[in-house]
Amino acid sequence: MDEKTRDRVGRMEAALDRSIAATAALGRALDEMEALREEMTALFAYYGSAEWFADRELPLPPGIRAGVLSEDLVYDEITDLRGEAFRMLTLATEILRDRI
Repeated sequence: MDEKTRDRVGRMEAALDRSIAATAALGRALDEMEALREEMTALFAYYGSAEWFADRELPLPPGIRAGVLSEDLVYDEITDLRGEAFRMLTLATEILRDRI
């Protein structure tokens, strides 16, 4: 095997290794997102609801985390999740259309 071929096979082997690792990591991330769907649905329904507005008016005990009662954190998560969903859809479409 000449040096050019050895280099090409080495690069492709490294690409395969990275692809296998990334596909496995993506699968784990998708499993986690699927497991969280029910919780996310409840969270996003709570945000802006009458209960959410009522909870925002209550005095908070010291030390309690209540970022969910802010306007920005949940909204930003909804926006970020939507953006990532479009990114996944675009990438999936390109993968299916172009190569697989």
